[in-house]
Amino acid sequence: MNRTEQVLDLGGQDLPRQRGSSKGWAERFFKLEEHGTTVRTEIVAGLTTFLTMAYIIFVNPSILGDAGMLKDAVFVATCLIAALGTAIMALYANYPIALAPGMGLNAYFAYVVVLQMGFTWQAALGAVFISGCLFLLVTVFRLRELIIRGIPHSIRVAITVGIGLFLAIIALKSAGIVAPSKATYITLGDLHTPQVVLASIGFFLIVVLDRLRVPGAILIGIVTVTVLSFFFAGNTFHGVFAAPPSIAPTFLQLDIKAALQGGILNVVLVFFLVELFDATGTLMGVARRAGLLVPGRMDRLNKSLLADSGAIFAGSLLGTSSTTAYVESAAGVQAGGRTGLTALTVAVLFLAALVISPLAGAVPAYATAPALFFVACLMLRELTELDWEETTEVVPAVVTALTMPFTYSIANGLAFGFISYAVLKLFTGQAKQVHWMVWLIGGVFLFKFIYIGGH
Repeated sequence: MNRTEQVLDLGGQDLPRQRGSSKGWAERFFKLEEHGTTVRTEIVAGLTTFLTMAYIIFVNPSILGDAGMLKDAVFVATCLIAALGTAIMALYANYPIALAPGMGLNAYFAYVVVLQMGFTWQAALGAVFISGCLFLLVTVFRLRELIIRGIPHSIRVAITVGIGLFLAIIALKSAGIVAPSKATYITLGDLHTPQVVLASIGFFLIVVLDRLRVPGAILIGIVTVTVLSFFFAGNTFHGVFAAPPSIAPTFLQLDIKAALQGGILNVVLVFFLVELFDATGTLMGVARRAGLLVPGRMDRLNKSLLADSGAIFAGSLLGTSSTTAYVESAAGVQAGGRTGLTALTVAVLFLAALVISPLAGAVPAYATAPALFFVACLMLRELTELDWEETTEVVPAVVTALTMPFTYSIANGLAFGFISYAVLKLFTGQAKQVHWMVWLIGGVFLFKFIYIGGH
């Protein structure tokens, strides 16, 4: 059979696809042709995702270090669990979604559970372990799949939009365009800093290159800003290689017995609920953006749920807070990533980060901010799928989307969305149209807010 090349337009990228009688292992394993992608596109997408989330390698040890954990050991645990979890997502589920210790969950672990509530970090790790076991059971018995099937269409749309807004506020904060304010909570940052200028240049560069259908537009933007940062923003280069430290101080140091004490059971519940809905929401939002939540392609969804469930369990053993799916994976999807080869690339890079941490640390947050903001802009177009004449559908969707960035939590957005959806349907005589899972989830969240509060 003669090779022919077909050009597919996916997510703003021109992706060459080759057909032939001889297919490489990547094609056979990841079904690249079926998903309209190529090895090159997947690798570029994986590199893009890694660069947008590589900050966790350095931020997670810093946060957990405040809880008394040895930062060097947490650094190794972070790289290992990100590589392991993402590799399972790649090889088992064939999804282009990366996993790593979650921001927000690590802060709750360090500043609330350990520093405020007074538990040891070993006990907190035990709580993560128990929540991971519960999470795994819920997934194995396909309860998460039931939850996903019971989510109304309007809330599904809102998840994607909310994640887009969440990415937007992360990007604007990283770029220095927005800053905290005592009077208004948030305000305009200092626009005269080199970081803001470089981030703005990177954003426009990405949009222009994407519009001109230049392959790897997002990656080019990140690399360009990084290079410019050495000349105009005082960024410094500290070499390429460094020997990884020992993981012994955190490996298998969890205290399950202490975690089973009455006072920390509330912590287990918080970890469990946030892990359940934060990871589920991210998986749905990114998978929907990649076109994987369509009939015929949902068979791998439960495998992806198992992958992120197992990562929480394994992460607690290695010595880090809860691992979850990363919203930054949307950047790789926008770069053309459609299969597990994207995630496998990310996994390999996290392993490499164990010895090339100085190089990975050379990419500043304001260099990846333009990529995240560009992806955020594109994810907001999902709003057009809402029926704006039906307020009992639109209002819960908007509540979901807005509370995600404003409470800095995907799980909180889902909580308010489910509760408002159930309440509005109940008091407008449409209760019979609501899936039973909506009532259950709304009730669980309402119980959480009343009994535990907003933590």
